[in-house]
Amino acid sequence: MRLDWEDARVVLLDAGTARRIETLGLPRRSGVVVLASDDATVEHWRSATGVGASRVLELPGDEEDLIRLLGTDVDDAAPGGGVIAVVGAKGGAGASTLAAALALSAASASVRTLLVDGDYYGGGLDLMLGWEDIPGLRWPGLVVEGGRISGDALHRALPSHGDAAVLSSGRAASGPLAGGSGVVSSAAVVDAGRRAGDLVVCDVPRVPGPETDVFHDAADLVVLVVPADLGSVAAGENIAGYLTSRNSNVGLVVRGPAPGGLRVADIVDALQLPLLASMRPEPGLARRVEKSGLRLGRRSPLGSAASAVLDTFARKPQGGRWAA
Repeated sequence: MRLDWEDARVVLLDAGTARRIETLGLPRRSGVVVLASDDATVEHWRSATGVGASRVLELPGDEEDLIRLLGTDVDDAAPGGGVIAVVGAKGGAGASTLAAALALSAASASVRTLLVDGDYYGGGLDLMLGWEDIPGLRWPGLVVEGGRISGDALHRALPSHGDAAVLSSGRAASGPLAGGSGVVSSAAVVDAGRRAGDLVVCDVPRVPGPETDVFHDAADLVVLVVPADLGSVAAGENIAGYLTSRNSNVGLVVRGPAPGGLRVADIVDALQLPLLASMRPEPGLARRVEKSGLRLGRRSPLGSAASAVLDTFARKPQGGRWAA
């Protein structure tokens, strides 16, 4: 099975087979397509993201696309692409801030990075970065046709600075999405970034559902951010089990302060997740973000935590679980 999976030029799966393939822990590869009879459902897209499929084709309507796919070389994914999903144990945990810091840190090391705002109705990660006045595409203007987007074209269309680009929620009265399902759009965006060789960092709301599962399932690493207080740890216990049921590669970032004296080791023991980083409080961070957007200083605890997560991510395996 493993040799066939790795050697075949194109792999065609239905949704059920894709789910079974996902449970085997086979390494991600390009050229995987999920087929649907008539209209694709959320389950087809969930299965596709779970196995890293590049497309979902609806038959018989997409027969010509399938014929073209089988007759051409589809192994065109750029090397180095990967996906990190960041989730907070509760509101205000700092997941959005860490996601933005990961994107900025990676971009500062000349890694082309796509920061994806998974909260379509949120205030917008462009505000956190201080990029609200930079022209470019936001979620309300994104239209996905055929379930696929060019990663390079998407990167050029988004607000960007250096090697970092952001797909942010919008503040338009018309709503968050121009049309279509958020699941379809999110899957297409993540796939586009991965295939373009980008590091895709996704800020994901903590409420489970199809529109967040698409990020959990596609991620090479899920980062759970937990403040060092009892309420946050209790909330972290609630969501940690769900995250590990969706993705075997879930790690923990603990954020200080610890008002009751909770130790990092106690939190790790309670959540039973590998520790990726712990960070002490950063005085004045919220004020600086409010005034001029997120900037990471040389001695920033947030920047150090982001670097630690990225160092772990750089050692990601080709398949299976992460090393402890």
